[in-house]
Order: sequence, then C-alpha cells, then structure tokens
Amino acid sequence: MNKIIGKINALILSALMIVSGTAAVTGVFNTNRLTAVAADDTIILRVCNWEEYIDTGDWSDDDIIDLESGSIKGENSIITDFENWYYENYGKKVKVQYSCLGTNEELYNMLTLGDDYDVICPSEYMIMKLMAEDWLEPFSDDFYDTSIANNYYAKGVSPFIKKTFDENKINGESWSRYAAGYMWGITGIVYNPDKVTEKEASTWTIIDNSKFRRQITIKDNVRDSMFAAVGAIKSDKLKSASFINSPDYREKLAEEMNDTSEANVDRIQEYLQSVKNNAYSFETDSAKTDMITGKVVAGYQWSGDAVYTMDQADEDDFQLNFAVPEECTNLYFDGWVMLKSGINGNSEKKQAAQSFINFLSKPENAVRNMSYIGYTSVISGGDSDVVFDYVKWNYGADESDTDVVDYPLGYFFSGDSDDERYILKVPEEQTYRQLSAQYPTQEVMDRSAIMQYFDAEETTRINQMWINVRCYNIKNVPVCVWVLAGIIVVALIALSVKLKINKKNA
Repeated sequence: MNKIIGKINALILSALMIVSGTAAVTGVFNTNRLTAVAADDTIILRVCNWEEYIDTGDWSDDDIIDLESGSIKGENSIITDFENWYYENYGKKVKVQYSCLGTNEELYNMLTLGDDYDVICPSEYMIMKLMAEDWLEPFSDDFYDTSIANNYYAKGVSPFIKKTFDENKINGESWSRYAAGYMWGITGIVYNPDKVTEKEASTWTIIDNSKFRRQITIKDNVRDSMFAAVGAIKSDKLKSASFINSPDYREKLAEEMNDTSEANVDRIQEYLQSVKNNAYSFETDSAKTDMITGKVVAGYQWSGDAVYTMDQADEDDFQLNFAVPEECTNLYFDGWVMLKSGINGNSEKKQAAQSFINFLSKPENAVRNMSYIGYTSVISGGDSDVVFDYVKWNYGADESDTDVVDYPLGYFFSGDSDDERYILKVPEEQTYRQLSAQYPTQEVMDRSAIMQYFDAEETTRINQMWINVRCYNIKNVPVCVWVLAGIIVVALIALSVKLKINKKNA
C-alpha cells in the first residue's frame, strides 16, 4: 500500500514537475517572444556615411556657438539626438546602425557584394550612377510638402541647391526625386601669397607651371585631376569673351568640361603626364599639412579642405589664400539617398529614413554638422535665420575691421542675389580666403560645372588613361629601347640554342 501511495506521490510529483517545467519553459518562450516583439517594434535604420562626416557631440562650453538667434551646443551625437527626437515625434523607437566607408568606389563595391544599407551618402556622380542603375528608392510624395512641420529639408534647402537638383536629370527623372543634398562645395587653388600671385593661382594651368616645379599638389583621383586638366587644356577657349557671352554659356561649359571623347582623353593623358613631372605629388589628404609646413606653395583643393588648411595656417600666423580658376570650377555635392534593397517596401523604415534626412536638415543641426565637418551644408534655413547667423558669426566684420566690403549671398539664401537681407559686411580679405571657399559668390557659381558620371565605355577608356598616368604607359617607351630589348631577346635565344647544341655534341 505504501509502495502504491509512494508511486502515486511520485507520479503526482513528476506531473507537477512537468507542469511546472512546462510553465517555466513556456514562461521563457513568452519572455523571448515579448522580447522579439519589442525588438520588432524598434525600427533598425542602417546608415552608411563618410568618415568624420556627422557631429559626434560631447561639446565643451568653449565649443558653444552663440548666435543672434540663439546658442547651439552638441551634447549628444546627432545620431542619438535623432533617435530621441523620432520617438518623441512619432512614438516609435528607432535604432541607427551607423557605419563609414572611405570612397564612392568602395561604397559601390560593397553594394555590389551584397552589403545592405537603408540610407547612404554618396557624391553627385555616384548618385547619378545609382539612379541610372535603378538602385534607389524614390522619396514619398509628401517629403517635399512644406506644410508638414517636420519636413525640414523641403523647408530649408537652399533655392540654389533645390534648382540644381530639380534641373539635373538621369533618364528623365530629377535628382531630387531620389536624392537630398547634404554638403556641397567647389574646387580651387590654395596658395601662399608670398610665393604665388592671385593671377597665377586663378587658372588651372598653374598645375603645369614650371615656375612652381615640385611645389604644387594635385588630387590623386581620376575625376578631379581630369577636371583640372580639361580646364587647363581648354583654358583659352573657356576664358574667351565669345565663349563666355554665348547665350547658352552654361550648357556649353558643361559640355566642354565633360568631354570624354577618345581624342580629348588622349589629350588629358598627355597633359597629366606632363603635370606628373611638374607636381610635388598627387595626393588626397597630405597637401593640407604640406601647405602649412611650406613644402609646397600651391595645391588643388576641395573648398572644405581649403577652409581647414587656411584655418590651420592662421593658427601658426601663416596666411594662405584661395583662388577659383577663371576657366571653371567643379561644383560637387554629397547627398542622402535610400536604397531599394534596404527599404524593401517597408513603409515604417522609409518614414524613418526620410525623417533622418529631415532631422539632419534642421538649421541647428546643419550648423552643428558644418562646425564639426568644415564643409558647407545645402541648408539655408528657409524662414529660420540660424544658418545665416552662423555665417555672420564666422565671417562678419566687427568694429576693429577697417577694410570692409559687401558680400552678397542672396542667391544661396533666398534665390535673389540682390536680396539686401543676405548681404554680409565682411573684411575685404575674406573675398579671397575662407568665406570665398565656403560660400562662393554668384559670379563664381555662374562659371561652375558638374562633372557627370561615366558610362561603361567611358569608364574603361578613362581608367586606362589614369593607369597610364599614375603607373606606366607602355606607349611612351622610346623606339631605341624597343630595339635594344629586341636585340637582347634575340641574343638570349641564340645563346640558349647554342648551349643546347653544345650539350648534345658533348
């Protein structure tokens, strides 16, 4: 009886353990399921940008920007602030998975290898390429609705930038359907005014000027070097009155600067090989230091890096200036786009992606990013004075300045160059220093051109040209060298045959 009772108790205990265990397991499963649901409720936004290209926060009190319209301080990173802002405004959690790459080509290779991103920030030519190859997700119809409070991009983008993105098209579609600007700039020459005159620096032909042999730098990438070469090769034509005064000057200028014909690419190769023998170096980043230390007297620079270089030189009481070549300047952009493969039809993710772009476009955040990066935001601010106040804070004349001039920026801030609200009073030297690089005048922008992307045939031709320039061009081997090489080959063959005959006879 006791054994039976014992067995019954054991069975009951086992049953309780099973039930208890099942409950415990079920509890674990339920917890995991709830965790999964919570994770699913958090929108994961995968963002890829360039290195050091967004404010990381952690500003000290000395970093605070005190503007007429209010103070700006980056306590958190822009990424963290966006995540908090999105939850406050939309009631949903978003987590940004942020990564960085170094070049547009590296980005494109990662995409073709299958890396998944939702939002990326390529340069203008890569935006064009991705549009042409159908990689991109178009913006929602309401992205440009200025009546929506949080549409900071549509409300604040510069009229000049908006017009540029609207008018430039790929396969009949405007850039603006797929891309929102982030930073923009031009190219020019940073130079030491004690060694180089403004006139000498104001032409692309300076890169082959023997007066500055081994004292000038040029960019170590095919697009920028090619642009400078075209400007130098066609200098006389581009500066001629008949060309400048033609009714379709801007269209003709773009055509000339984007001439990728076989004959012109051959001319570019020949010219750049001459430049290679004249330049101190082809570089990407080292020229900033080389200019400051005096190793070189002039360098081809992007405007943002030009500002940085001049700022650093100022700290050492060493003045550098900036000149925009009279032939033409390259207008460039970096912009935000969404990838079809990342968004993948997910409306919540698309809203988060567009909101990320809008958050970066808030005037205060545009200023934070400009302060951190050193480049110029595409945001003018719309009804907000924050961005213009920031320009005044940086470059406006004060009571101690004696040589003061007007510097009109209406074309960028309101679309009207004569808009008196946007005429800065600045020290005269800023017309050829940092301000002229960061916010060029309308006159400079009138002679700007955007370099287009290359199709497959053009890419093959241009890449081979660049290999010949940077590495070795077999076509340049003199005839006498070929003759000598032929004699050596024949002699070696004859010697080999003779050795074989001698070996057989032995």
